[in-house]
Amino acid sequence: MLQEFKLFNGSLENIDHSKKLITTLNAHSFNTLKKDSFFRDALKSSDMLLPDGISIVLALRLLIGKKLKKIAGDDLFRYEMERAHTIEGKCFFLGSSEKTLKLIREKAEKEYPRLKIYSYSPPYKPEFSEEESQNMIDAVNEVEPDVLFIGMTAPKQEKWAYKYFPQLNAGHICCIGAVFDFYAGTVKRAPNWMISAGMEWFYRLVKEPKRMWRRYIIGNTLFIKHILNEKLINIYNYQNNKPNVILHDMQ
Repeated sequence: MLQEFKLFNGSLENIDHSKKLITTLNAHSFNTLKKDSFFRDALKSSDMLLPDGISIVLALRLLIGKKLKKIAGDDLFRYEMERAHTIEGKCFFLGSSEKTLKLIREKAEKEYPRLKIYSYSPPYKPEFSEEESQNMIDAVNEVEPDVLFIGMTAPKQEKWAYKYFPQLNAGHICCIGAVFDFYAGTVKRAPNWMISAGMEWFYRLVKEPKRMWRRYIIGNTLFIKHILNEKLINIYNYQNNKPNVILHDMQ
């Protein structure tokens, strides 16, 4: 159930700088965790789980009347880059192609001149071998970055970060997926007015219908079904004086 997840509901500035796993939750990832228990564990065990998507914000309001502020992966990325730049720190981009990483480095070097930027492009495959994962860990640990950005799409990135979290020597470990492409300019993000209106999903659907139709048309319908079912369970429990599921007081 969605209300089992402890979603962050504060300011990014209030997150202390110690080592943390920071992930995001949207309708697509919620649908995915229903059939992937390890992904579910990864999100529930995150130090910070951000409500990334208007669907999550509206769903929590329907279920428990809780008002959340949407915090997208791009919001997290911008904050972390500014934070690391201010302290003249180090950031590491793990994921994507070398071509995309080159574009990221070139842009970031201009926008954040006091920030030391590192990157590593892992093999493009569904799962990594232990040797490949160790190579990635070694590359990160050699730098010991203040912030590690992982961009390998969900649920792959979250599962990898969760599995190897104890071995990674980094500050904030942020799973931000498509933000790599948005920042590099290889994929155009929706206009600000569409983002503010909660219509970014529609923009991506129109731009990439062959790739996104299943995620947004079928996926969003499935998400609504899950939420309505959860709401009915809450109503039933209330009417029958049964203990409801645990509702976390969100930070």
